[in-house]
Amino acid sequence: MCKVENNRDGKWDVKLNILGEDRMQETKLLKASHAKMKLWILRAITTLLLWTCIIQLVAIGEVWGPRLLQSWPSCSTSPNVSFMQPKSHFPPKRVYKNNGYLVVSCNGGLNQMRAAICDMVSIASYLNVTLIVPELDKTSFWQDPSDFQDIFDVNHFISSLRDEVRILKELPPRLKRRVELGNFYELSPVSWSNISYYNHQILPLLKKHKVVHLNKTDARLANNGLPVEIQKLRCKVNFNSLRFTAGIEELGRKVVKMLREKGPFLVLHLRYEMDMLSFSGCTQGCNTEEVHELTSMRYANPWWKEKVIDPDLKRKEGLCPLTPEETALVLTALGIDRNIQIYIAAGEIYGGERRLRSLAEAFPNLVKKETLLDSSDLKFFRNHSSQMAALDYLVSLESDVFVPTYDGNMAKVVEGHRRYMGFKKTVLLNKRVLVGLIDQFNERSLSWDEFSLHVKEAHVNRMGSPKGRVMISDKPKEEDYYYANPQECLGASE
Repeated sequence: MCKVENNRDGKWDVKLNILGEDRMQETKLLKASHAKMKLWILRAITTLLLWTCIIQLVAIGEVWGPRLLQSWPSCSTSPNVSFMQPKSHFPPKRVYKNNGYLVVSCNGGLNQMRAAICDMVSIASYLNVTLIVPELDKTSFWQDPSDFQDIFDVNHFISSLRDEVRILKELPPRLKRRVELGNFYELSPVSWSNISYYNHQILPLLKKHKVVHLNKTDARLANNGLPVEIQKLRCKVNFNSLRFTAGIEELGRKVVKMLREKGPFLVLHLRYEMDMLSFSGCTQGCNTEEVHELTSMRYANPWWKEKVIDPDLKRKEGLCPLTPEETALVLTALGIDRNIQIYIAAGEIYGGERRLRSLAEAFPNLVKKETLLDSSDLKFFRNHSSQMAALDYLVSLESDVFVPTYDGNMAKVVEGHRRYMGFKKTVLLNKRVLVGLIDQFNERSLSWDEFSLHVKEAHVNRMGSPKGRVMISDKPKEEDYYYANPQECLGASE
């Protein structure tokens, strides 16, 4: 009996040992699988975190990388040379109750639109409304397809004025849908209006309709009789906020540098293009075929209201641009150095080289952007008259002398800007006096010395020096133009 029990006990011991070993192996396997699972989870989490960090670093690199690389010294750039534009410090945003949204469509050429933009910013600020970045004229004679951001630095425009007025690039979506459905108010404001007109007539429309579209903006704000803060805001927009795009600014500096390397230069705004002559009816020096062409063009243009024009009478009243031949006589009579560089700031001169011959003989160093620059420099500017005019504007500001032959928008705005820059020399030609003197000289009733003396005497006080703006309260159109002499902003320059 005892042996049987012992044998049984031995078997049971063996069985128990085997079961114990199996359980231990299972436990080890479970622990190993848990460890492997933890390892894989840890690897997955680590990989996920690494990819998240990489994505974040790439995003940061896209923003900051170019800036860091630009400022980092390299083999090709000197550590002391920086190609970054100076950092702008913009004022804090103005907070006010918004009375509506003002949409404006500018009309005319570059400088006509420039002045209008200054007016519209001032009006929007005064009325506590949101201004949408102005639309530029694409239907005028020049057919320029340029948008605001093609000519002006739109981000600088918005940011530099944020303490004055809220400006958006476009209407908010809900209001855009309303406009698409025709739920807005559109009108042409009254010319030369005081700010009270906008306060009493335009503001109620803004509050009622939320969106008001002003479809013509040239000369819609008075020259005088406005609060000083509005006059100074017009200056701020014009001289600080309306900065041209980097491409236009860079090309302007290039032209000025090329001219400066050869000495002083005079900019002649020779307003003798086809559209000007057709619009004004001034045909002095044109042949019969050209007179017919200019007249036909005027009659074909529906926006030009005056059709029948007496060119001789208009010229005697001083309302015509000087011809290239007349300009050559006047510049010589004023004592302008024959060898000075004369940069012609204009489009294509009507009559071409034939009409420029007298001027080129009197002043052989005639240049223009098309002769100074390679065609590759101007390829993006061609067929964009406003961008070409912007380039001329920059060169005109930097010239030693600026001479406009017609007191149009560019002449007036550049004159005012040069006053702001320290009353830089600007010869403001008295055409009414000059055409009489020129006719007397051509008829030999005046000698050259007499002619020259009279021309100089007529312009002693017309060189862009400080003077008060002429104000005629009941005839705003006959007043001195605000942008030609923004005297409220010139105190520091006097």
